[in-house]
Amino acid sequence: MEKISKIWLGKLPPDSLYVKPFRLFYVQNGTEKNWDLLKVHDSVSIILFNKTTNRLVFVKQFRPAVYHGIVSSAGDSIENIDLEKYPPKIGVTLELCAGIVDKDLSLVEIAREEVLEECGYDVPVERIEEIMTYRSGVGSSGAKQTLFYCELTDEDKLSQGGGVDDELIDVVEYSIEDAKKLVSKGSVNNSPPSFLFGVLWFLANKVPQ
Repeated sequence: MEKISKIWLGKLPPDSLYVKPFRLFYVQNGTEKNWDLLKVHDSVSIILFNKTTNRLVFVKQFRPAVYHGIVSSAGDSIENIDLEKYPPKIGVTLELCAGIVDKDLSLVEIAREEVLEECGYDVPVERIEEIMTYRSGVGSSGAKQTLFYCELTDEDKLSQGGGVDDELIDVVEYSIEDAKKLVSKGSVNNSPPSFLFGVLWFLANKVPQ
């Protein structure tokens, strides 16, 4: 996933399937205001625990938004980027198995598909537990994400996963002790808040006694 040889910027096409920018106008306390927003898909994410190995199952992938954020925060431009100074690996994230809601299926069925496609485990929806729903990107999109929990075994492994089409996803397992380090004071992670929340939820509610 890190074999990236060229990076550049372009204009967002108006027919993008994933991001639609717009400006919202409103009157608050008698004052007209506006806010620039993004319409994006709702999503699901799944905390996966392999009972055979006693490890949490996560995914790693290159995230262009994270890469761009790191480079731009350093004061440099993506145009004519020095890939030695900013190797693509800095944009690789550690995340929960997740996916967008873009199919005419229930949320738990979409979660099941993502577990199979990204991580290679085939589990029935009856073993996928819905935890809670919350809002992500409250300053830009307000999209809804639903968090699930699922326990796996090695017997559920059907394939190596890795995503579909042109997705490049690595499946990794973390011990409970290593997962604790991810959310310890002073830790630095290339991970979204939903991932960190999911790990904390697992540690608070599901750690085997």
